[in-house]
Amino acid sequence: MNAQASRTPLLALGLSTIATAAWAHVKWFEEYEVSADPVPITTTLALPAFWFAIALVTFFFLTATVLERRAPGQTATSMLDDGTRLLRDHADAFMIAVMAAFFVALFAVGGSYLTPDLKTESELLPWAQLLIGILLIWRRTRPVAAVMIVLLWAVALANYDLFHLYDYLALGLGLAGYLFLSGLKDGKWHDRRFAVLRWGIALALMWSSMEKFMYPQWFMPLLEEKPFLAFGIPFEPYTTMAGVAEFTLGFGLLWTSLVRRLSAVALFALMFSAVYPFGRIDMIGHATILAGLLVAIADPMRHHALEVTPRDHRATWLVPVGLVIALAVTMLSYAGQHYVIYRVLEGPFAALLRPESREAVTQGGVAPGGFWRGNEHYHGDESSTAAPEAGASAAMMQSMDRMHVEMNGLQVTGDLDRDFVALMVPHHQSGVDMARVYLESGTDPELRRLAEQIVSSQEAEIGHMKAEVGEVSSATAPAHAGH
Repeated sequence: MNAQASRTPLLALGLSTIATAAWAHVKWFEEYEVSADPVPITTTLALPAFWFAIALVTFFFLTATVLERRAPGQTATSMLDDGTRLLRDHADAFMIAVMAAFFVALFAVGGSYLTPDLKTESELLPWAQLLIGILLIWRRTRPVAAVMIVLLWAVALANYDLFHLYDYLALGLGLAGYLFLSGLKDGKWHDRRFAVLRWGIALALMWSSMEKFMYPQWFMPLLEEKPFLAFGIPFEPYTTMAGVAEFTLGFGLLWTSLVRRLSAVALFALMFSAVYPFGRIDMIGHATILAGLLVAIADPMRHHALEVTPRDHRATWLVPVGLVIALAVTMLSYAGQHYVIYRVLEGPFAALLRPESREAVTQGGVAPGGFWRGNEHYHGDESSTAAPEAGASAAMMQSMDRMHVEMNGLQVTGDLDRDFVALMVPHHQSGVDMARVYLESGTDPELRRLAEQIVSSQEAEIGHMKAEVGEVSSATAPAHAGH
């Protein structure tokens, strides 16, 4: 029975091999563009890697729910109980200590609040975070700290798009809910504090997993910089399977006791493994989630867990039903709300919900990650080669960005000949740079011949235009940096 009992946690941990790099929040390290159109849901649903990962995790859930009612599951539960007894008996003290250290660390580092991604130049907000850390010490003042966390999230609405802040809404409410309930007198609401914390983490993971389906191109620079993170798996299936793992394991936190505990084990292993390659930013940013997952493994107050399924045989056949419903609701909510906020709403209300994008347009620039604005979304195919092709695509996009910056920075002189050359030179140079990038990595014979022709003909045309009109001054035609 011990060998059988060990198979289920091993399967959960085995899922970690498909998604290690994905647990570093990509927005902390790379450019992003929340206002760009997401990849259509139908594109994700057409990927074989998506359904393979879904089938793998569904089998894990089905197996765990069946074994949970039998001797192997009871043995696994006993082993988890024995290994986490100390944490289960001191779960509140542990969680409060980690949260207090988290807010003190944010105060000490400065420049951000609630998460490394939310930057601030305010001198007051870091002190507010220090105050939250202090208020956690006393049980009676924890509800005040909970309210302050929600207010800090609301303050961010002045500078960041609502859709961006959705990434932190569920987690923030989970932490705030835990603090608020932990400050109440003993009773049924106080007993549900750990369940609220776990729900917050679960919903946050399920929501953030959508980025890997809707914006896979955000991960390309990350994979180019650290190609070892993909374990040699092509970019498209790697990112897709990472998204499935994150979503389904987050969903597992809401299921029966053994399923949620094993899901928490897998999630902790995945997220903690990202600390080494991504450093202290990842450690600080995910500290409260990691602590919450450890508490979920210990599973204190399990009779007040707010489970979404009964503990009898129905928990097994409800697995695929629950997964389908949860996935459909999350995907449609993500895509639908994005469409409403960025494509339907107009006027002051729209400006209120997307100040980050509005400010970028007002200043003549782009929001973080404008690198991807207006481009087709990369979702790869089964034969894509991950990091090298991703880096080449990124380099071509940089060439396009430079062209737009140079052309937008030009001032027409009224001299038609000079203005024509000033505008055409960066256009042609961008084409030359893109062709050279393709020649470094591209393998299609026809496209390579076309790229060689572009380099030859457009370089000749650039020289001809400059010779015909005279060198364009650096003030009107900035020198191109090249690839």
